[in-house]
Amino acid sequence: AAAGWGRRGGSALLRGAVGAAPGRSCSSGAPVRAPSAAAQELQSSGGRRFLLEHAAPFSAFLTDSFGRQHNYLRISLTEKCNLRCQYCMPEEGVQLTPKSELLTAQEIISLARLFVKEGVDKIRLTGGEPLIRPDVVDIVGQLYKIEGLKTIAVTTNGINLARLLPRLKEAGLNAINISLDTLVPAKFEFIVRRKGFHKVMEGIHKATELGYRPVKVNCVVMRGFNEDELLGFVDFTKDLPLDVRFIEYMPFDGNKWNFKKMVSYKEMLDTIKQRWPELEKLPCEASSTAKSYKVPHFQGQISFITSMSEHFCGSCNRLRITADGNLKVCLFGNSEVSLRDHLRSGASEEELVQIIGAAVGRKKKQHAGMFNISQMKNRPMILIGGFPVSKVYSHVTFFFPPEPALMSFPLCQDALQNPPNSKQWGHTFSHRLTLRASLPKQMGKALMKNKCLEASPVGQVSVDCQSKETSPGSEFSTRDSGSSAKVPRASDNLTHTDEEGRATMVDVGGKPDSRRRAVAGAVVRVGEKAFGMVRQNQVKKGDVLAVAQIAGIQGAKLTSQLIPLCHNIPLNHVEVSLSLDEARYAVVIRSSCQTWGRTGVEMEALTAASLAALTVYDMCKAVTHDIVIEEVKLLSKTGGQRGDFSRV
Repeated sequence: AAAGWGRRGGSALLRGAVGAAPGRSCSSGAPVRAPSAAAQELQSSGGRRFLLEHAAPFSAFLTDSFGRQHNYLRISLTEKCNLRCQYCMPEEGVQLTPKSELLTAQEIISLARLFVKEGVDKIRLTGGEPLIRPDVVDIVGQLYKIEGLKTIAVTTNGINLARLLPRLKEAGLNAINISLDTLVPAKFEFIVRRKGFHKVMEGIHKATELGYRPVKVNCVVMRGFNEDELLGFVDFTKDLPLDVRFIEYMPFDGNKWNFKKMVSYKEMLDTIKQRWPELEKLPCEASSTAKSYKVPHFQGQISFITSMSEHFCGSCNRLRITADGNLKVCLFGNSEVSLRDHLRSGASEEELVQIIGAAVGRKKKQHAGMFNISQMKNRPMILIGGFPVSKVYSHVTFFFPPEPALMSFPLCQDALQNPPNSKQWGHTFSHRLTLRASLPKQMGKALMKNKCLEASPVGQVSVDCQSKETSPGSEFSTRDSGSSAKVPRASDNLTHTDEEGRATMVDVGGKPDSRRRAVAGAVVRVGEKAFGMVRQNQVKKGDVLAVAQIAGIQGAKLTSQLIPLCHNIPLNHVEVSLSLDEARYAVVIRSSCQTWGRTGVEMEALTAASLAALTVYDMCKAVTHDIVIEEVKLLSKTGGQRGDFSRV
């Protein structure tokens, strides 16, 4: 009986049993004999296990010219998504396919059944965001009925996961990947341009509660965005059965990829090994895309997806079907074959297999045959389902340590292990957020003990629609801009030129270390219309004050890369504040930087204010070009041989 039945058990004939060539499935019009009693017995769990162990040779149609066998199929259920991740969704959005041109649930199941007959044993549902499709639970249930399919997985952004996961598990879902690119709620909203951090955390915890092992967490690492959180993510695996997968940033249409944004696997690994030198490498399967590691005694593990620095094309076993029914044999290629059109035109199963086989046979050796994939032309990632993937609050304070141990994750450990409910999160995040990462030991312990977030009302600090000065003694305290400045004795010579007048960097090696602090400011006059839109948060590009604030913080950190003769200074503290001055229809910017070192941070403070001002301009220029940036100036500085400075 076993010899008379194929990979599908009692649901289909053995390849070749009714005249089909070995390694090929029968067409839909082939005669089908009624299953015998012995064959019916094989449909039991024991019979199914026997058939999986004694399956026919792998289909030639899913084997490419390089001998790679494709037993893993990713199916996109939708092009829509409830987030707008910056590396995935172009800022201007994407042109969605009309619903009538998307695959129906029955078409998805028909194609899945065909691929499984040919040897696919793992199907992953992707998007867009697959969990916003109304019939996703039913689709999982139908897939579960396809015998021979060992794994049904989903890749999700996690927003709807906690609500749907119990039903999905009951339907047959047995593997989960969740996207989470930051452990900082405000940064989460900046990256994905939407709220929802607490929902993702709830989904992760729900998955562990329901017994998923491991729960895979996908983290796209981008320089300047979240590379400072690597250690926090590793620490996340200490008490939870997670596999945090660090993914190298990849180029797709609309995500403004450039090489400088990519953090390589080796760089990430070096950073992590500085903190955990005992990190162990784990064995992996030949077709695995991940290089896996584990900190001894941690429940979970970490992995690296090295698509850019060390591609894994030689062992690729993946095929993709887009939501509109196109077969992609390579994630990086733009070559596609419409299975939907052939399916709807009445193509037989045999004809579909021939079409699929021809496409697989054309698959290139690596990266769709392109030498430089950063120049490729391809769909935006959101339309492929490669990986799943705002408002940011108006006052965020980051503290940066002078050493490489960047993110002190335990500060938020309570929130991550015991996520509050939606109402609690909503109350907390409707306030100003103060986020602290690890300070030097001598400064930070008392400040940060048992603190994750501090909140104060937005109206009191961050967004002030009246022109008024900050309180005396405040770090931003200053008088009217027309006042005189108290200036210490200056040098008679320029310090950044040599005896021949050539530019040179000042040698600060002989200077003593001291506490240095600088405050700078800027004003951006945007006009009445743009001012009103900023105040009401109606600018199409997003929350102007929040994005400008993040830009200012990032600018301070990158000053030495922007200003040629500036030293690379380890900043202990950066703060950027924006307020609204209704009398002038202006955004007033104040920035403060602090360090302990041999040179000052005036340039860091000025760069922060300037970058924040330029970002306000960029986000408002669609409304008006009558924008004036003015009063970019140093307000005060302390520390250093030349003494303090303050505009009084």
